Amino acid sequence: MSDPSVLVVEDEPDIAALYAGFLEERYDVAVAETAADAIEQVDATFDVVLLDRRLPDGSGDDVLDHIRDAGYDCRVAMVTAVEPDFDIVDMGFDLYLTKPVSRSKLLAAIDTLLTRSEYDDLIQEAAALASKRAVLNSQKPAAQREGNEAYSELVERLDDIDADIDDLGESLSSDDYRAMFRDIGEA
Repeated sequence: MSDPSVLVVEDEPDIAALYAGFLEERYDVAVAETAADAIEQVDATFDVVLLDRRLPDGSGDDVLDHIRDAGYDCRVAMVTAVEPDFDIVDMGFDLYLTKPVSRSKLLAAIDTLLTRSEYDDLIQEAAALASKRAVLNSQKPAAQREGNEAYSELVERLDDIDADIDDLGESLSSDDYRAMFRDIGEA
């Protein structure tokens, strides 16, 4: 299995090189220094995009819109000196980091994003299988379900996914978990 791939979109060459240096030991890294370059490079092969909001030829927000409009299934972290404002509410990023960003914070952010991707994949698979199980439970008597190999495999896979979800949940620090669900239910 190949290393996860990260696109660093940063207009300051020194910072771009610094981030790439932080990451290249663990990830396949590409760098784009303009919005146009980022739009040209980004494709479905990237797992994570680290995106600056201020670029010399446009906005990182436009690059983010391109990524989402194209339907690329990657996680996007805004890594920027732009202080967040209410405009972020409607933006499709997954994480917002305000510069300066340390090596450990950048690596932790990518690890969190990749874990969230795994979690999403498992949740989607679990939902599809649970739906199939519910249909079969409502349409087939228990005696038929118990003797069916395909049904048994479905139930077994759901149990495996449940265990995997628990394991992933444990791998997220309490800060990661709180960040994912922060402010839910607050007035």
